[in-house]
Amino acid sequence: MSSGISQTTSQPNLPLDGARLDQDHPASRPLADRMRPCALAGFVGQEHLLDEGRPLRELADRGVVHSMILWGPPGTGKTTLARLLADAAGAEWRSLSAVLAGVRDVRAAIAEAEAFPDRRTVLFIDEVHRFNKAQQDAFLPHVERGTVTFIGATTENPSFEVNAALLSRSRVYVLRPLSDSHIATLVRRAASQALKVELATDAVSELQAIADGDARRALNTLEVAVQLASGPVEATHVLEASGQAYRRFDKGGDAFYDQISALHKAVRGSSPDAALYWLARMLDGGCDPLYVARRLVRMASEDIGNADPRGLQLTVDAWDAYRRLGSPEGELALAQAVLYLASVPKSNAVETAFDAAMAYVREHPSHPVPLRLRNAPTALMDALGHGKGYRYAHDEQDAYAAGERYFPDEMPDVVFYRPTDRGIEGRIAERLADLKGRDRSARSSGEARGVENSKR
Repeated sequence: MSSGISQTTSQPNLPLDGARLDQDHPASRPLADRMRPCALAGFVGQEHLLDEGRPLRELADRGVVHSMILWGPPGTGKTTLARLLADAAGAEWRSLSAVLAGVRDVRAAIAEAEAFPDRRTVLFIDEVHRFNKAQQDAFLPHVERGTVTFIGATTENPSFEVNAALLSRSRVYVLRPLSDSHIATLVRRAASQALKVELATDAVSELQAIADGDARRALNTLEVAVQLASGPVEATHVLEASGQAYRRFDKGGDAFYDQISALHKAVRGSSPDAALYWLARMLDGGCDPLYVARRLVRMASEDIGNADPRGLQLTVDAWDAYRRLGSPEGELALAQAVLYLASVPKSNAVETAFDAAMAYVREHPSHPVPLRLRNAPTALMDALGHGKGYRYAHDEQDAYAAGERYFPDEMPDVVFYRPTDRGIEGRIAERLADLKGRDRSARSSGEARGVENSKR
């Protein structure tokens, strides 16, 4: 059997009461592994899935299991829950890690399941999002035929990371980060049952803060803290064991995009304090500040635009300041930019106009540039009429050639930019309205060139 496959024989219809630990785990195993419960009653958290009448509890009570994907942050019990559901259904357990396994390992696991067609087999794929399309396709037909029941665990959005065909044959269950009370239950249980140590109240509080909803992180930190303590485990031991604890933030994963989305929406919603909070969350979690800087520049054009053009300059300056200063000094410039963007008037007129212009160009012919708008750097071009009839705006009243057209002659006048009445853009709107009025007057009197073309 391939080294990538974990195989065990399940105990059919394990009782749902009791919270005893798996005694097969020796003390040399990590504490988080030793603390895996042998029954669903010992599972902590995910009440929305496991309370009486909830979907996964119903499956376990009936002793059945179907193909599913367990999606949630690290340390929320995905692997443990999958194993307990397989046990409750009396199924054989085959486990693969998508980090280590390949198509050969998948085929080996399928072959083992096919060798015992009278026994139900659960094929568990940890971090299934790491499998590419070919690897996922390798076991899809066997899921369809019922050779194996597929359970995948992932921290990434399965809508993006799992093949549509496999996703359609699996039900997705979302696991939530553990609460402080869940973490307290787990660490106190581990201290009394596995480690046989006294755990101070302030140590529990520190473990809750460090865990940030991740049971594995809490238990791993507790295990190190016990090694540092000669007696009861205190908060100082926990802090010493934790080192630098990063918050729940997976670079490039769902937490990453969720938090940048929250930052963007707080800026757009003119909530400077919330925007600053999400900036701090991202930086605390290890996000690259230069990524934040790039996103702020986008926000300045997308959500503030010409309502306050200084926003764009300020974000570019903040980006440059961070590149010059680095962390942590340069992060203050990013905070300044975030607060400014969140506080000033908002307009998405620039983005709306740009999207409309791009859509128009894609959907209509590529008309030639009118001769009067073309440059004539050579005698030939001049002879061909390039630039003839062009009205130099600076020679006209108020440096504006009233009635002139700058679109291709074959297309009508189209309005893409509709400035709002907020901030500086309000004054822009007033000026553009005045200029359009002058255009109408000039064209009605026939003073402007291209009048006939403008009627097309």
